[in-house]
Amino acid sequence: MTKTNKELSLEKREELLNVLKARFEKNMNRHSGIEWSSVQEKLEANPKKLWSLNEMESTGGEPDVVGHDKETDEYIFYDCSAESPKGRRSVCYDREALESRKKHKPENNAIDMAADMGIELLTEEQYRELQTLGNFDLKTSSWVQTPANIRKLGGAIFSDRRYDTVFVYHNGADSYYAARGFRGSLRV
Repeated sequence: MTKTNKELSLEKREELLNVLKARFEKNMNRHSGIEWSSVQEKLEANPKKLWSLNEMESTGGEPDVVGHDKETDEYIFYDCSAESPKGRRSVCYDREALESRKKHKPENNAIDMAADMGIELLTEEQYRELQTLGNFDLKTSSWVQTPANIRKLGGAIFSDRRYDTVFVYHNGADSYYAARGFRGSLRV
């Protein structure tokens, strides 16, 4: 279900900016060479992106800046919660997978949730990049964008970190588990 009012109240906006700034300052290793004032300026000029970051935050994603694309002058945010975001677990991969289940359907799917939030699932490459910034998904796993040829055959891919190694696995796209969610990215 798509949310129509995609702007935050002034109070909520200030609260979110304070949370993001505190996280930014606490985790400088994720974004060396980037100044918070530049990030905040971009955020304040993009209320819909700020709304999306609030969606990431409210579902447990703990979004943080992980880079700056100099060509597009966009700051890149990833979900940086230690485990897959709690508010986005127990979902299958996409709508087709959700509709194909005859029994015990999950409440939602990762692709539609991400779209409603205005974000994208991390790619496998982005997920591996995230793992260079810390140890994520030591007890959970996260759906990642699945190549069309795998999805066409009914599968989807997910990743986690075990034994100090990042693994990529496959599962039926209609599967869902209490410990599997998804991580997103947002460019501002």
